[in-house]
Amino acid sequence: MSVIGIIPARYASSRFPGKPLININGKSMLQRVYEQAKKAKLINEIIIATDDERIEIHAKEFGATTIITSKDHVSGTDRCYEAYCNYAKHFDYVINIQGDEPMLNPEQINELCKIADGDTEIATQMIKCKTYDELFDKGEVKIVLNANNEAMYFSRSVIPAIKNKNEKEWHLNFQYQRHVGMYMYKSNILKQISSLKPTQLETVESLEQLRWLENGFKIKCVQTNFESHCVDTPEDLEKIIKMLSA
Repeated sequence: MSVIGIIPARYASSRFPGKPLININGKSMLQRVYEQAKKAKLINEIIIATDDERIEIHAKEFGATTIITSKDHVSGTDRCYEAYCNYAKHFDYVINIQGDEPMLNPEQINELCKIADGDTEIATQMIKCKTYDELFDKGEVKIVLNANNEAMYFSRSVIPAIKNKNEKEWHLNFQYQRHVGMYMYKSNILKQISSLKPTQLETVESLEQLRWLENGFKIKCVQTNFESHCVDTPEDLEKIIKMLSA
């Protein structure tokens, strides 16, 4: 099965404008993500989908293929789909590689590529919740799985709740999983989910993937040991710089 990785890179951001172009120890965040993604051995190609000429020019400087997309997309999924439609080649699967994770481990991409088997509709990753703080952090999305490691639900709340146990001990009595937000889509499935309208569950949780579940699509969840380190704010950037300098 052939797999293309698409890195959505939007210039506008309410919390951090121009984020893809910020300098992190001599390289832009976008270049760092791209170079890490290129190290993945199981993916066939990597391109960048952007809505801004400044990002396009910069990406070409470090050798990346770019596709200009609309400024009106509300999600990386929609931007990936437009870029895929406008690209000259066909692939069986598309991986949406987050453009704000400069510490991306290429093995995360390989883990998804391994289940690009023709049957998987959508795939994402999960990592074990190990502490009380992780479990009750509303910024960490929790996943409930069925017997086939397919997502039944995603929530910012703790699910499931454990009856007759102190909350401080919940993570010791059940293997909770939290979401790591990289997605792989079968190309024809990407087309279908891009035409879906927002749903009530998606709106209240602010989680796009609930739209797909509500419409009957299956999301396979792959266990990973690699943490996600997103840069959403200048404060996040400071943390990343410290980690890279350690």
